[in-house]
Parts: sequence; structure tokens; C-alpha cells
Amino acid sequence: MIGRIHSFESFGAADGPGVRFIVFLHGCPLRCVYCHNPDTWANDKSAMELSPEEVLKRALRYRDYWGEKGGITVSGGEPLLQSEFVAELFELAHAQGVTTCIDTSGALFRRGDAAIERLIAATDTVLLDIKAFDSKLHRDVTGADNSQILDFARYLSEKGVPTWIRRVVVPGLTDGEEDLCKTGEFIKTLKNVERVEILPYHDFGIEKWRNLGLKYPLEGVPCADDALVQRARAIITA
Repeated sequence: MIGRIHSFESFGAADGPGVRFIVFLHGCPLRCVYCHNPDTWANDKSAMELSPEEVLKRALRYRDYWGEKGGITVSGGEPLLQSEFVAELFELAHAQGVTTCIDTSGALFRRGDAAIERLIAATDTVLLDIKAFDSKLHRDVTGADNSQILDFARYLSEKGVPTWIRRVVVPGLTDGEEDLCKTGEFIKTLKNVERVEILPYHDFGIEKWRNLGLKYPLEGVPCADDALVQRARAIITA
């Protein structure tokens, strides 16, 4: 079993419980207009090809810094694109007493997919990005429909998998009151949500877009300030 790896982060403090070793994978089916890792979209020749055992060995070097809650988070790209690899990595991690987490859009979820079910069974926490509730708005933001993403959220609730919901707030795009309200109403139907994170839009990835020869879709859009983030949080959690 070989995974296509983009990069690692040794001490991640914002991608799951505690301090975590972050594995960024190559490959993603979405094309989010504010993506700060467009260099992970394709399975290109720059990818590191490593086995689950090799990745776990790298991660365990930093175990002393994780504390009780820390562990391994797999992000992307999109973890569900390499479900079998991540599942095997997580099963090995569990055998070592290491907690596991994925940061995913859920866009590739299909009920009955054995590889995804195996992965979720080996995942302690899911960070799920609900980028928009309205399907048209979601297409504008990501280029794809969100029906499978919302069904993935329901599936996680049915299975009782601890989940953090994430929402990026982009001024003039994903900060509309109606869509935030509908997102909040949907979240309240779920039984497994431990945290709702409102993430401010930033343009940190703009240079990556330019280096890849891509036009940045949100050129000129201001970064989200704290007031906008607090407003969005108030609406979603009202």
C-alpha cells in the first residue's frame, strides 16, 4: 500500500485535538476558489510515495510532544481520495495507541464504499468542511455539488463519529445570513458535533496560484476580519 504525500507538518495545533502530526496528501476533486493548497490538487510527479509504515515511523518521532490528546491528522488534498492508504495508516496508529483525525470535504463519500467505511472505523475525529449549504453557492465556491457532503455528515452522525464542523467565511461570498442560518439548522440535526469552527478567509495561498500559472479567483476580496467571523458564528449557533 503506497500513499501519495505532498508534505508534512510536525507540530500542528489547529487541525484536531491537541498537538498533531499533519500529513498532507496529493489529489482533490474540488477546486475551491480560496484554496490555499492548490499545489495538492493533482497527483503529480512531485509527490512522495510512502507506505503507511513509513509515514507512521516519521510521525512517531514527535510523539513526546503530543500530550494526551494529540496524534496524527491526515489532510490534503482530500483524504477520502486515498481511503485505503489512510485506513491502513490509522489502523497501525491505533495499534500504537495514537489518536487519528481526518480533515475532509466529504465530497467523495458514497454509502456502501468499503474503503471509506474502513477509514471512518479507524478515525477518532473528523474535521468536516461545510463550505456552503445552498447547492448553487457550493458549486460557485468549489465547482461541485454538496449532496454527498451533507449525506456524509448524516452518516457520521448515525455512526456517532466525533465531528468538528468547519466553515470558511469569505466576505461577499459565504457570509450570507440565509446560508449561514441553513447551515446552523442542518448542524443542529446532527448528534455528533463536538465543535463548530468559523474560519476567516485569508489570501495566504495567492502566491501558490500565481506560481502554478493560475488566476486567483478572489483577487481583491478583503480578508475576513474578526467582526465578520463573530457575526457568522452568532448566526450559525443561534
